[in-house]
Amino acid sequence: MAYEKPLPRPNADNRPFWEGCARHVLMFPKCRQCGLLRWPPGFTCPGCLSEDTQWVRVSGRGKVYSYAVYHEAFHPAFEKDLPYVTASIQLEEGPRLLSNVVNCPPDQVYCEMPVIVAWEDVGPGITLPKFQPAG
Repeated sequence: MAYEKPLPRPNADNRPFWEGCARHVLMFPKCRQCGLLRWPPGFTCPGCLSEDTQWVRVSGRGKVYSYAVYHEAFHPAFEKDLPYVTASIQLEEGPRLLSNVVNCPPDQVYCEMPVIVAWEDVGPGITLPKFQPAG
């Protein structure tokens, strides 16, 4: 069955992120001048305004910073997932990434919950990073 949910649209700014996801590797931009690891990607470093950026692998481990449990689908393709959790994940390396918490009942998700990336291959070349309880 075809994937019916909206898919990301890789562009020049985020393509290395999505290419990494397709290989099950979480990649983030890092400033070569000040070392700031950041998300979302951008042309210049918000810390020092340098344009010298490299993409680096991150661990995929973190904690739930905040979350919301959805009981209503705002797109028909999400109805079968109800209720589901959308969360801001604070990665060990610093940046926060908005994603879903999976493989865990929504009423068991909590702030500071340790999580690890869980990959969802949804189509040719498209893999979504989601997070599940660690350990």
